[in-house]
Amino acid sequence: MLSTSARLLRLVSLLAVRPAWTCAELAERMEVTERTVRRDVARLRELGYAVDSDPGPWGGYRLRPGTRTPPLILDDEEALAVAVGLREAALSGALGGDQAALSALLKLRQVLPRRVAERLAEMDSAFVQTPRAAGEPQVAAGMLLELAGACRRGERARMAYRDWAGRASVRDVDPYRLVHTGRRWYFVARDVERDEWRTFRADRVERVQPTGRDVEFTGPLPDPALLVSRATATGPYAVLATVRLPVPGEQALRLIPATVGLHRADGPDATVVEVGGSSAEMLAAYLLGLGTPLRVLAPDSVREALLRLTREVLAANEDAST
Repeated sequence: MLSTSARLLRLVSLLAVRPAWTCAELAERMEVTERTVRRDVARLRELGYAVDSDPGPWGGYRLRPGTRTPPLILDDEEALAVAVGLREAALSGALGGDQAALSALLKLRQVLPRRVAERLAEMDSAFVQTPRAAGEPQVAAGMLLELAGACRRGERARMAYRDWAGRASVRDVDPYRLVHTGRRWYFVARDVERDEWRTFRADRVERVQPTGRDVEFTGPLPDPALLVSRATATGPYAVLATVRLPVPGEQALRLIPATVGLHRADGPDATVVEVGGSSAEMLAAYLLGLGTPLRVLAPDSVREALLRLTREVLAANEDAST
């Protein structure tokens, strides 16, 4: 049984995460009677919390907007979820550099209950993380915050950017969304001068400044994840290949992720995928490594490279069997 003070903190935490709760819902979540809930609500009001209520069987309780809540209170499961999330963010670079995530994780571990800290240690001993590629560019956490703020404000921004070839430019953009592919962050915005939607690698953004001009998007808005998938799947590459997989779309996505290839259905049981690479030989090796039947529709250079590589693999195995 929770003490009265712990129960009150739990009640405030619940009221803060939803617009409204019925008395029965609160009683179930806190594992107490409805009478206890009503009594605890009265205590919160005595302490100065503005808890509004609606009468009747379908009425409920809610914190009045603007009510100050106590410092962050996490139960065991919530604390463990935050700790695991911070750990993965630090190891994967999902938040840009790992210093902010590591610092937050160290602070959290100092105040975790012993039972939660022990569970996290058990996970640490079981998890294995593959290392990030050496020299993989990472976006600074501060830049991620700036870009997220630009998207939230709905205000035109002036962005300094350096593209894949190292060319620097300054352009006005209308920020829209940030997309994380599991490997990199991408900034989706409308390029004002070109009047088209573009995707920008966040680690290549050098500066973003608000211009003070509000933006109201008109017309249909794009799917930001689809924009990023198309951009990462098709360019800039020296060679683009079109292949047909004799499998439906869901299975094709497991073979070639959306961040690697651009998919379209070819009937109910086949999928055509456009995939890019630095050379025909590299694409042939990638396609052979899929370990599934496929047909190269174009170009001839990739089809011929795939045939050569297949023959070499067959010849090597025939020699080994003699």
